[in-house]
Amino acid sequence: MQSLVINLLNGVSYGLLLFMLSAGLTLIFSMLGVLNFAHASFYMLGAYMGVSVAARAGFWSALVIAPLVVGIVGATMERWLLRRVRPHGHLAELLLTFGAAYLIGEAVKLVWGLPALAAPVPRALDGPLFTLYGAGFSRYRAFMMAVSIAMLAALYLVLRTSKTGLIVRAALTHARAVEALGHNVPRVFTLVFATGTALAALAGVIGAPLFVIEPAMAESVGSIVFVVVVTGGLGSLGGALAASLVVGCVQTFAVASDTSLGTLAMWIGPPMPAAWASLSVAQLAPLVPYVLLVAMLALRPRGLFGQRDDET
Repeated sequence: MQSLVINLLNGVSYGLLLFMLSAGLTLIFSMLGVLNFAHASFYMLGAYMGVSVAARAGFWSALVIAPLVVGIVGATMERWLLRRVRPHGHLAELLLTFGAAYLIGEAVKLVWGLPALAAPVPRALDGPLFTLYGAGFSRYRAFMMAVSIAMLAALYLVLRTSKTGLIVRAALTHARAVEALGHNVPRVFTLVFATGTALAALAGVIGAPLFVIEPAMAESVGSIVFVVVVTGGLGSLGGALAASLVVGCVQTFAVASDTSLGTLAMWIGPPMPAAWASLSVAQLAPLVPYVLLVAMLALRPRGLFGQRDDET
């Protein structure tokens, strides 16, 4: 029972980290219609920058400085690159962000090198928050969950109840009317893109102590993020939250399982070949998100709460 509770909490904390990362991508797509292929690269840039800032000014300073700097980089990219190719359609935007991902990856290698880096957990957050029959749940994961929930609440309040959120949502569908009222619509789009990239960087700073920081982290995390946003429904923050929690919990339980495929086959059907039966569920855990993605695309292509129809 104790392992079930701890695994569930670990899965929820991992899922909320995925949501923090995917929320920025979802926000950019829902507001600008841009599927940003460089989003995971901004996550990686935030992790590297967070480690550098934390080494000099501390972890708490890194939580503020790294997302701010990466957000400025994102705003610059939107203002001087994406805005120029926007008249040429979504394909040009997609190709530009695809190329930007490679440029950011190479820049990270030039600045920080190829060896992996380690980010220590802050002293105030080190150690277990509580123990249950010998198994502990770390204070850092609890902090990560609290930041993700606070970010979700802040996004909801800004987008749904504030004047700024009203302008942002109106600019998406009635850009000319918003401009006629005296608002700078291109500046609004730049702000949205900068906010999305800053959220990715914040996820990078917070996730750095739990994962290896190395130049290939963007590719490994980026594929999971696209699984989340597609499964939840492109453009839906609620869908991204639900899909993040599902992926986080399912993958965590799969990693912690010592059940073999042969045992599962005995429960659900005829025996399978010995080569497959010897594999454990934990060994196949990295494939679980993509199995969920394929199942979702086959059963409901628009995702759980998709707002955009694939046919439009």
